[in-house]
Amino acid sequence: MMKSRLPGALVLSLLLTAPAFAASPPARSPSTGSRPNIIFLLADDLGYGDIGAFGQTKIRTPNLDKLAADGMKLTQHYSGHNVCAPSRCVLMSGKHPGHAYVRNNRGGIGIAGGPSEGQEPVPAGELLLPLTLKKLGYTSGGFGKWGLGAVGSSGDPRQQGFDRFFGYNDQAHAHNFYTTYLWDNDRKVKLNNPEFNVHDRELLNPETTKPENYRKFVGPDYSADLIAAQAREFLREHKARPFLLYYPTTIPHLAYQVPEDSLAEYLGKFPEPSTATGNYLPHRAPRAAYAAMITRMDRDIGRLLALVDEFGLRDNTIVVFTSDNGGTGPGIEFFNSVGGLRGKKGGYYEGGFRVPCLVRWPGKIKPGSTSDRVTGFEDWLPTLIELAGAASETPKSVDGISFAATLRGQTQPERPFLYRESAAGGGEQMVRVGNWKGIRPNLATSKALELYDLATDPKEQRDVAAQHPDIVAKLTKLLEEQHVKSSVFPI
Repeated sequence: MMKSRLPGALVLSLLLTAPAFAASPPARSPSTGSRPNIIFLLADDLGYGDIGAFGQTKIRTPNLDKLAADGMKLTQHYSGHNVCAPSRCVLMSGKHPGHAYVRNNRGGIGIAGGPSEGQEPVPAGELLLPLTLKKLGYTSGGFGKWGLGAVGSSGDPRQQGFDRFFGYNDQAHAHNFYTTYLWDNDRKVKLNNPEFNVHDRELLNPETTKPENYRKFVGPDYSADLIAAQAREFLREHKARPFLLYYPTTIPHLAYQVPEDSLAEYLGKFPEPSTATGNYLPHRAPRAAYAAMITRMDRDIGRLLALVDEFGLRDNTIVVFTSDNGGTGPGIEFFNSVGGLRGKKGGYYEGGFRVPCLVRWPGKIKPGSTSDRVTGFEDWLPTLIELAGAASETPKSVDGISFAATLRGQTQPERPFLYRESAAGGGEQMVRVGNWKGIRPNLATSKALELYDLATDPKEQRDVAAQHPDIVAKLTKLLEEQHVKSSVFPI
């Protein structure tokens, strides 16, 4: 079993001694300081309808449902992008995809002079959320998947305001939950797992899914457990001063891999597809595995929040839970992962962008409240800095708009617009103004705008562009204005 970076502490002991979710937290420690702690929980490819608080009925998420009951649900929250790396860049930079540096997934392998692993690195000074919080005296730790630059590059998390990082640097590496190593800052930590490639085409056959054959793709060190344990250790170590705990878990991204103790809860409960899909290691029961991964993630979040209560930090800790983009995989229809919306991860309809979002801050955010105000990942930077009591420190270059007032239950003007773009394919753009949503899904073939009225057509079934030329003209102008050319990610 892998050792922790902290002397004398074993990851195994962290996994076994984590407390259950606490019902009645003690009073907040006076040593915490005046600024609130921030815990930002980011799921990976979790759809709008994948947790109970957003309508899920087949997958258990008791700790997230309790988080919703204790705080606010944001029902129209948009991820920064419809795929991984650019969405995280929007979150961390406070800039929408027309201005942010990373605008699509782009691996380091194959880039001239690039690293052997890691995504396109963001430039120095780009990730203004952790950098600004560092100026305000926060200690920051990241635990999970990074995707914004290789170790040692300008995009290394420790070059962008983080004091500690543990997990996967590279997105493709993160596709295997039984990897042979993880990164502890700039050090590779070896795990006790067999070596195999989850994308190996020879593995993609029905024989792989037989239990006796599948055992060769399982090891004792499940990465999500180790990452969760290190997040809890960071909380133990830094509980006495303001901290940012960024927890971008790799769950429930493909490949579907989960320990048997979690799988047992769902195995045999659902009809399973006859064949696996996609270029990932198949699972003998992909729906059961998907559900089990989400419930295990919920368990780990419960353990982390139990420590917040144990240390008396609940009243002085802002907790945010959301997902990096829309859902995908076997749950789209069976689990209603996108909550009845059109599209999925990678697309420009609502299912690609709209994600579940929960926020808790006792005494500041009303329990059981809901907001349908349109918000996006770029808004977290000004919002969190305002909630930290330092609104004047918000960088002027960001696109985000603080919704701290909304979280406090106050009225706030609606967002003027929300813009998204991608360099994928021939280039794609989306903009929302009020309930109007305009999409240009493939700029290589056409600049024509599809127009939807989300107030009357939330599933985006009726393109009404021909009936509203004035709205089309307004939204088209916004699309042209908000895109700043990128030589790295051209559209």
